[in-house]
Amino acid sequence: MVTAQRPPWLPQRPMRLPMKVSLVIAGGLLLVLLVMNEPLKTEAAPQGMVSFQLAGDVVQANAILQSWRNGSLALAEMSLWIDFLFILAYVAALLQLTRHFTRDRPGIRERKVARWVRTLFVVAGASDIAENIVLMNNLDPATSALSLTATLLALIKFTGLMLGIAGLVVIRAARRHPLTPAS
Repeated sequence: MVTAQRPPWLPQRPMRLPMKVSLVIAGGLLLVLLVMNEPLKTEAAPQGMVSFQLAGDVVQANAILQSWRNGSLALAEMSLWIDFLFILAYVAALLQLTRHFTRDRPGIRERKVARWVRTLFVVAGASDIAENIVLMNNLDPATSALSLTATLLALIKFTGLMLGIAGLVVIRAARRHPLTPAS
């Protein structure tokens, strides 16, 4: 009898149900946000909501808001409200994924790295929530202080997410043995 071997990068221990649920919810909300972002793409905002998040000054923010006056402004506000749910889902998924990667890693170094990774994900989520609040206040009228604050919070969010994901890669790469059931 020939049996197919699992690739070494695929863990033998299955993911737990809460992690699966949070990954599915985060993925579904991401798809919803991507669909909602399409009508927000204009000449002033080539990346839609991301352009508004990174508009560092009032001139750029007002140009984006002006391009959304044809009905897309309500969609932008709804996108920000849905993003609050997405933040909760992706932070929960990333925290559970970190725990999943460190389940069989009892070492001190791995635990320290995992603690930093979890902290980075929580900081990214908190800055994303603060950024959404600032962006909602910046919808009408846009101010220079709010635009700059939203840009800085977005940069903190993206930096935290990128460093946290890099930390997950380090934790995963440092694994000496793939996840195996305890025997």
